[in-house]
Amino acid sequence: MRAIGWLMRLLAAAALTAPCPTAFAEEEDPVFEVHFSNGVVSPSVIEVPANTRFKLELHNDGSTPIEFESIPLRKEKVLAPGVSSFLVFRSLREGNYAFFDDFHLDMPPAALVAR
Repeated sequence: MRAIGWLMRLLAAAALTAPCPTAFAEEEDPVFEVHFSNGVVSPSVIEVPANTRFKLELHNDGSTPIEFESIPLRKEKVLAPGVSSFLVFRSLREGNYAFFDDFHLDMPPAALVAR
């Protein structure tokens, strides 16, 4: 019985100290989309804001799996056909960052350009 009382007090304290979702409402991060289709990346160049958090939505519109791969960004993500996902970048310094579909190496790479 003591354990239940202790747990109830702990839950009540957590509820009182949890931030209200609207109290810290911030502007949403910018979102950029990239589509993969059997080795073709579109758009091939994506301009993103430098030194700003943003979200990159990945869509596999093709009939084969893809792998978003970027060595300079240290990011990778595999998507099955018809699947969408995302990556969040805290910030990038100004520059060009290559990425490619690691399952379709015969196709040219694409780039994120941070400005």
